[in-house]
Amino acid sequence: MTDAALPSRLLLAEARVPRYTSYPTAALFGPLEETTYRRWLAEQIGPGDALSLYVHVPFCRELCWYCACHTRPTRSAARIEAYLAALLAEAGLLAAALPAHGGIAHLHLGGGTPSILGPEGLRALVGLLRGRFGLRAGAELAIELDPRLFDAPLAGALGEFGFTRASLGVQDIDPEIQRRIGRVQPMEQVAEAVRLLRAVGIGGVNLDLMYGLPGQAEAHVAASARFAATLGADRLAVFGYAHLPGARPHQRAIDAAALPGAAARMAQAERAERELVAAGYVALGLDHFARPGDALAIAAAEGRLRRNFQGYTTDAAPVLLGLGASAIGSLPGGFAQNLVDERRYAEAVGAGRLPVARGLAVTAEDRLRASLIERLMCDFALDLDRPEAAAVIRDALPRLAALEREGLVRRGPGRLEVTPLGRRFVRQVAACFDAHAEAGAARYSVAV
Repeated sequence: MTDAALPSRLLLAEARVPRYTSYPTAALFGPLEETTYRRWLAEQIGPGDALSLYVHVPFCRELCWYCACHTRPTRSAARIEAYLAALLAEAGLLAAALPAHGGIAHLHLGGGTPSILGPEGLRALVGLLRGRFGLRAGAELAIELDPRLFDAPLAGALGEFGFTRASLGVQDIDPEIQRRIGRVQPMEQVAEAVRLLRAVGIGGVNLDLMYGLPGQAEAHVAASARFAATLGADRLAVFGYAHLPGARPHQRAIDAAALPGAAARMAQAERAERELVAAGYVALGLDHFARPGDALAIAAAEGRLRRNFQGYTTDAAPVLLGLGASAIGSLPGGFAQNLVDERRYAEAVGAGRLPVARGLAVTAEDRLRASLIERLMCDFALDLDRPEAAAVIRDALPRLAALEREGLVRRGPGRLEVTPLGRRFVRQVAACFDAHAEAGAARYSVAV
């Protein structure tokens, strides 16, 4: 990174842009009435449509300082039981509001730490979802796990309930980096969690790593990537830490002066990619890696990779329904987000209301721009000859020209390609097609 263009690329790397897990982004959501959401549910789901369900459990035993999720620390069993009761009630309300549909193709439990519900709580939740929504053949059941709170009885329960995939947060294996981010987690705990998952037949194991953490250097990132590879993870995500203490006050516990700069962050991301590719993984999209035979790698090779609120996925269901406080769903007509506040969420459900609070109705132009952005984020390329997209593409050309001068994209006859150099900046390329790119910029993370 010593070429003359480096300073301008560093400015691009430090610019704040969306992660484009949706378009338009959640920063643009406004108030949404329950009656509107119910109408969407009744009118926009067909008898054969597959459903994707995301269930949010907003609790952890303790809060990691880097976290950007809607989660809270608790050790209160009563609080967790009350939330589970509300979650089960919401699932019943939502199932009753749906017309005939094709059942669940993908179920993802996130948070927070959803396993905090315990084996019996998970049994009740998964059992109700199976009974009220139905599972399609070959459905994927995925859950996010904290290796520090994982043991053989919980692993056995996940196997019994039919979970097929689990994601483990690793972040960095160095004890000093872990101390700096408030998550001390010995490597042995992670290795044991992977072993337990494999032992109960959970075939899909994902590991999450991070770069850009306080005090982190390339050597830390490389060591963590090699460790993850030796565990035989099927998929890996390598995320850049987003320092947003204004939106996430607990991040103030992190020493901002110790955070790597833009050049160091880029070097760390590139080093992680080199290590994982050398270990046999395929680089996918902005920050994901998979074994060559994994369904995610196959989908990417065939141009079927998708992107939603959970990141890169093979999930092609036309409807995503969110359950739990703060959960976001997506239908053909728009986005719907539940109340974030746990108490208000439970009160709404207790009153027999779907707890939707915010959202956004999407236009035909929004859907078009969303499809262009998704293909860029997934394929690093775009067909410029789509007649229906001519006006949007024409509007994006001046911004694309600036990135082309930086060597980040190249245009050929009817095609736009993100260059190998530009792949790290694909969020910036996608922003060229975003009609609302400046809105909510303070809430976005830096581009690299």
